[in-house]
Amino acid sequence: MNKPLRRISLFCGLLVLALLIRTNWLQYVQAEELSTRKENRRVQIAQYATERGNIIVRGGEPITGSAETDGSDYKFKRTYKDGALWSPVTGYASQAFGSTQLESLEDGILTGNDDRLFFDRTIGMFTGEKKQGGNVVTTLNPDAQRAAFKELGEKKGAVAAIDPRTGAILALVSTPSYDPSSFAGNSKADEKAWVELKDSEDKKLVNRALRETYPPGSTFKVVTAAAALEHGVVKNIDDPTDTPEPYILPGTQTKLPNSHTGCEKASLNEALRISCNSVFANMGDKVTRDKMVETAEKFGFNNDKIDIPVRAFASIYDKKMGKDGNAQSAIGQFNTAATPLQMAMVTAAIANDGKLMKPYMVDMLTAPNLDVIEKHEPQEMSRPLSPANAQKVQEMMVNVVEKGTGTNAKIKDVKVGGKTGTAQHGEGNKKRPYAWFISYAETADGTSPVAVAVVIEDSEGTARDDISGGGLAAPVAQAVMKAVLNSQK
Repeated sequence: MNKPLRRISLFCGLLVLALLIRTNWLQYVQAEELSTRKENRRVQIAQYATERGNIIVRGGEPITGSAETDGSDYKFKRTYKDGALWSPVTGYASQAFGSTQLESLEDGILTGNDDRLFFDRTIGMFTGEKKQGGNVVTTLNPDAQRAAFKELGEKKGAVAAIDPRTGAILALVSTPSYDPSSFAGNSKADEKAWVELKDSEDKKLVNRALRETYPPGSTFKVVTAAAALEHGVVKNIDDPTDTPEPYILPGTQTKLPNSHTGCEKASLNEALRISCNSVFANMGDKVTRDKMVETAEKFGFNNDKIDIPVRAFASIYDKKMGKDGNAQSAIGQFNTAATPLQMAMVTAAIANDGKLMKPYMVDMLTAPNLDVIEKHEPQEMSRPLSPANAQKVQEMMVNVVEKGTGTNAKIKDVKVGGKTGTAQHGEGNKKRPYAWFISYAETADGTSPVAVAVVIEDSEGTARDDISGGGLAAPVAQAVMKAVLNSQK
């Protein structure tokens, strides 16, 4: 071969090599990046080319569906049954605006593209069956969910309910809510509905149960009680404490007010019953900040990786505050902040004799033919307090419901424990307070199938002085507990 031909051959060989390298680079290195680019409409077209699998609640009830789309290259769009009721669970799947929560996290299963469905897709190629998505079976109790949604009504707030024995989430409600069906397509009507929701002052798209934190107020006193017992500050819940009246915040000249009389030297049991700020601020100071942080973190505070599988915002107990801040934080004020899910976790751990189970919302994933792909197994998360001390806190919480501030949560012939909270916030505490209630119900066998946390951010038409956890939030918790208990009969 002469020299010019060799050069041409070498050059052509280099071009072929470069082409092979580029092709492999695109197929194997950049494939995921290119396939997920928003400019690549083929991915979205494929995503909506077949009917999505369903999200299902306990009892086998599907709360989603699919419908054919007219005049669009997206063949199917998502539909929702009672969308406003279930959107805090499902999130949304929109042809124009993407997806969130379970619709996003389990998209591979729902579209049928998950690698675990490869066998089903392969069989379908030979049988001629059209591609189908798998299903996401949740732990949600439809009766509890509906009870929470109904009782919250027009109030702005949230409910989280957990089965303390397993960590299964039974209800997850946020109000005011939205219907994901209203913007599931890509028409002008969908765009209008989306813009109205996105710009809503009520933050309807925010899942308040998971992704909004509030000062927990007096509901946090059960954490302080647990810390006082665990760290030996208190041994007998009926012994008088050394709490003076008035109580002066450590290192200051500021008096901490109580909303009830009878708090001077009150026992831990009595102090929880009538919700004495002074006693629990005193207990928090004696436990010390670092040990309060230790106990709070065992309950789940300061953890930014609580995935159910939707990630919840971290609840906060300040690690760097001074003694006065710690005393105020011990009553659920100052920098303390919690999601409703977090306070349901606190309640669940106490109700479960000190064992906190990891919260979860997906029970199983199934193939289109209903074969189980993945089944969730309950996992222990931590042990914030011993069984003996958990039972002491239970006794105190039952006292709150039987004879204290939480009587609106009573259920006939059922042992109920609870704690009210009215959390001040805003500059100078001038904003309308948040109303909280946490509770659990115990069955005849001594176990607790449900723990609930309710927060009411605002209630139209209620005078500021009438806002209280016992008055506004306790009836919501009672309805949820009743629904769970009745569903087990």
